[in-house]
This record gives sequence, C-alpha cells and structure tokens, in this order.
Amino acid sequence: MCGIAGFCDFSKRSDETLLRRMTDAVAHRGPNDAGYEMVETPYASIGLGHRRLSILDLSSSGHQPMSFANLKIVFNGEIYNFKEIRKELEVKGYSFNSGSDTEVILKGYHCWKEKVVTKFIGMFAIVIYDSDKQELTIYRDRAGVKPLYYYWDGQLLLFCSELKSMYQHPAFRKKIDINSLSLFLQYSYIPNPYTIFERTYKLRPGHLLKVSLPLKIHQEKKYWSVLDFYNLPKLVMDEREAEEEVEKLLLSAYQYRLVSDVPVGIFLSGGYDSSSVAALLQSNSTEKLKTFTIGYREDDFNEAVEAKKIAAYLGTDHHEWYVTAKDAEGVLNQLPEIYDEPFADNSTVPTLLVSRLAATKVKVALSADGGDEIFAGYNKFNQSVRFTEGMPFWLQTSLSKSMNLLNPEYLPYFNRRYNFSTRYEKMKKIWSSRSAVTAMKYISQYTTPKETRQFLRADFVDYRTNFDIEPLIGRGNDSINKMLAVDYQTFLVDNNLVKVDRATMSVSIEGREPMLDHRVIELISRLPSDLKIRKGVNKYLLKRIVHKYIPRELMDRPKRPFLAPLTIWFRDELKEKMNEYLNAEKLGEHGFFNIDVIIKLRDKYQSGEKINYQKLWNVMVFQLWYERWM
Repeated sequence: MCGIAGFCDFSKRSDETLLRRMTDAVAHRGPNDAGYEMVETPYASIGLGHRRLSILDLSSSGHQPMSFANLKIVFNGEIYNFKEIRKELEVKGYSFNSGSDTEVILKGYHCWKEKVVTKFIGMFAIVIYDSDKQELTIYRDRAGVKPLYYYWDGQLLLFCSELKSMYQHPAFRKKIDINSLSLFLQYSYIPNPYTIFERTYKLRPGHLLKVSLPLKIHQEKKYWSVLDFYNLPKLVMDEREAEEEVEKLLLSAYQYRLVSDVPVGIFLSGGYDSSSVAALLQSNSTEKLKTFTIGYREDDFNEAVEAKKIAAYLGTDHHEWYVTAKDAEGVLNQLPEIYDEPFADNSTVPTLLVSRLAATKVKVALSADGGDEIFAGYNKFNQSVRFTEGMPFWLQTSLSKSMNLLNPEYLPYFNRRYNFSTRYEKMKKIWSSRSAVTAMKYISQYTTPKETRQFLRADFVDYRTNFDIEPLIGRGNDSINKMLAVDYQTFLVDNNLVKVDRATMSVSIEGREPMLDHRVIELISRLPSDLKIRKGVNKYLLKRIVHKYIPRELMDRPKRPFLAPLTIWFRDELKEKMNEYLNAEKLGEHGFFNIDVIIKLRDKYQSGEKINYQKLWNVMVFQLWYERWM
C-alpha cells in the first residue's frame, strides 16, 4: 500500500520541488521509502511521485518509480495473484529483478498493454507513462478500493491518492462546487465522479484514464463494470450448489488477502461479514490470527461483547479497546486532516480508533466491507420493496398527491415524531416514483433536496449519479438485485471504502477488502435474489455459510451498525464542540449556509427534540474541513 502523486503539465511550469511537495503530502501512506522522477517530453513536463509502505518484497528493489524499456510506473495497492502472472511472463521470456508485484504490473503492461488489468486480482491505482506512444494510462481497480483523484484545467493534469497532494500545487484552483456540496449534505459523502471542487474528479472504479500528450486530450474508458454481470442471465443453480461455490470462492478471496511479508490482522465487529472472514481463515490456519474490536460503555452501540465471544469460539488472538467521548473528541480534531474532502460517515470515529488499535500489532488489516452490498444486508432493501411493490400503484399515486396538499409541520402528534418532516417528504417522493430503486435513493438521503435548498444560500443543480442508473440495469434483475447493483457503485465505493482507506492509511497500515475480490461479485450478481433475502432474512446465503463455522446462537441477533454514540455525546460531552462550529460567526465565514436555518435546527436538537443529528454532523464536518483546508 502506498501513496502516489504527480502531474502532466503542458505549460512546463511544474518542477521537482512541486512534485516532492505533492508526494510528501501523503507520506503517511508510505513512510518506508520515497521516489520522485521528472520526465521532460516535447509536449509536457511529467512528474511521477511515490511514497512506499513496504508490504511485499521489503527490499529496495521494490522502489518506485520503476522503469522498464519505454515504460515508467507508480502504483498504489496490491496484486495478490502476481506470482501466477509472473510465471506467465517468465514463460514468454521476461526476467525479474525483484519479488514485487510492481515489476509484474510493469512487464505485464509491456507484454499485454491495456488488457493486463483483466489478469489482476487485487486493489490498485496505477499510473504508467509510455515514452514510445507519448501517453499516460491511469487505472483504478474494479471495486474502487484504492482512490485516484485527477484535476484538469486545459493545461495541467494533476493526479493523486488524496486531495491534499493537489493542495500543494499553486495552479490548483480550490473552487468549491455548490452542486457537490449539495450532494454531500444529502448523503454525507460525494458520489463519484464528483468531488468538492470544480474541475476535479474521482476516477470511476473499473475505468482507466488515457492521456495523449501530442493531442493534449484525455479520455476515460471502462474496462469493467458490475452492471455487465448483473445484466448476464441468472445462473441455474440449486441452493446447495450455490452455497458450495460461494464458500469456495470466499475462501480463495480471503486467503489471497493474507499474502504479505508483514503481520496481518482482521477487524472483527461480530457481524456476519467480518465473522465470515475470521471464521474461514482461522479454520484453515494453524496459527492464531489477530482480531481487533472497538467497544463502548453505551450498550446500544456496543458490539464488543459479541465479537469477543466469536473470537473466543474461533480461537483468535483477540484485542479490544473500549473508547469514550474523550477519545472521540481527539479524533474529531483530526478528521479534516485525514478526510481531506468533506466526509461525514458516522462510523469514521470507530474506524479510525480500531485502525490505531490494529497498528500496534500488525501492518495489514482485513476489513469486511462489501458484504451488505453483495449479499443484501441492509434493511433499506427490504423497506424499499415494502414501500413500493408492497402497495398497489393506485394507492401510492393517491397518497403522493394528497401529501402535496399538506404541510407536515402542522400535523398534530406526527410532527413530534422523530425526523417526521424529512420522512414525510421522502415518502411523498417514493410513492410518486413507484420504484424500489428510487426509494432506496431517497432512503439513503439524510436531507432531501428540498431541505438542502433551505440549508444553502445558493441554488444548485441535481447532478446525475449512480443512484440514477436504473434504466441501464437489465430486466432480468428484480428490484433487490437492481438495488444491490446501485449500492455497489454508490454507498460502498464512496462511503465505506473511503472511510477504511483513509483510516488505515492515517496510521500507515494497509487495509484490505477480501469480500471485494471481483470474482465474488461476478458470481453473486448472477444469483437470484431469494438466495440473498429469503422470507425477510437478509444475507440468507452468507448466513448459511457462516453457521457451518460459528453456532447460530452466537450470531443471530438484530443487526447493529458500526457507529460511535455521537448522537448521545453531542448532547452531553461534545455539546461545546458542536456550538464551536455551528454558530453565527463560524457559519458566516464562507457564506454557503442559511445561518438561521442551521442554528434553529441545532437548538432544536440540543433541547431534546427528535432531530436526526446526522444533518448537523454533515454541516459540522464541512465546517471543520473548511477551517483546515480553505
């Protein structure tokens, strides 16, 4: 795992000093080594920067940028099957000077060109310069585990693992995109390909960016999409056969993520996803695997008790840390440094803390993100179907029209229920759409577009995102599979994977995602949805597999999200922190927000009214971010 940064400057004003500043801004991603290389071409100045976290081949032979023939590379990530690819290349006459996967990528590209990416099992952001063709090729892995940002203003292309690298370049214009800010307030993250800034983008997962120096153009191309597999005919497979095939594939994916020359551990929450990773790996290992859990004194949020029981049953070397509001406050001050784009997932705090715990023992940590999006773990899937397909269309239409005539604020009794006005607006839109996929989009929003317009002083355009791709999903998919296809490209990549990547990298450990082996989703996307949700039981197939290794009575309990109890702490120990950033003076510094609306909502929340604290948390995170970076 590493950090990369660089540029392609057609004005030729960027130099090695700037390259070093950009690269060293992500030194936490790679504290073991640094490399910087300038390439002058007839068309542009190219800078390739790399910070290395040594995981495979700890020697200096893995140093980057790495060169071979007409190619140069910087690379962030891991190719887990690099040894198999290396054998293929050796048969073709290639020899190797290192034991690194970087050299395999480089020589694989020399052999197979762009198609080499189809051979990779792994996570990656790759930049390759070809001096013969005078072009740059930039890849991002299929699921989007590894980040890659780029900026283009017509003369300058910047690319990097984290936005803080771009902040070091004087030509980078930090102009906030109000449309992206609106998305952030709605979802608590900014869906790809957008970022908080104009002219700045996330490279889409499963895409490459090709830059032609002579033509001074860039083009984004798809090389893989989860939709292509959801749109294939569903497999004819009985339950037992499906279970056996999925279990075999999960074990292969999980074991690949153990490939390392440094110690490896597992984040264990006690849920089915992380328990599946721990169970399959520990059951096939003679050594005790290290597992890590965060706990709370607040019982409604604490999963540590269940995780400890599962660790004891499996026989792992278990470590836990019970954290407090004081621990959380220390993290809050560091959030904008770690998440250098506004990002307000309410589990950033425990994710950062469990990463710090793991960093005391290991250099690689396996997370279990993707299980909910692949096997259908979230209740929002059930709700979306119930709210739409569970009701006659004529009734949905009638209800939606009737709701337009009423103001929810004036409905007695109901207007005192938790988050009622927001829920009212969402249900009105859901019943108007009559689509489960659209219902999931609205359920995923913390503030509706209508509320967001009340929060912001300037108007905004509703960007099209991957929440809006239902027309591209084939009719062979029912609503559950359609929602899973959307969730894989929205909440998973732009929320969960961002959260884990930045948290682990902030303490210089490598976070790996074993459930996001592309072979897993390529199989499960083709399975019927009744193997994912059956008779109201979510993750039906995964649960059957896990119960082979862990008794049902240890696992079966209500799903509990991996959250910090911020909703409690912000009314008590952290109240002053909220008031520090959500006051008239602070809110007025940049002019984006309607101050009275935000303060009124803050006061209602702190007085005990049933307000969703996430609305205020989103604004507060933006305030923290703005203070640090703008």
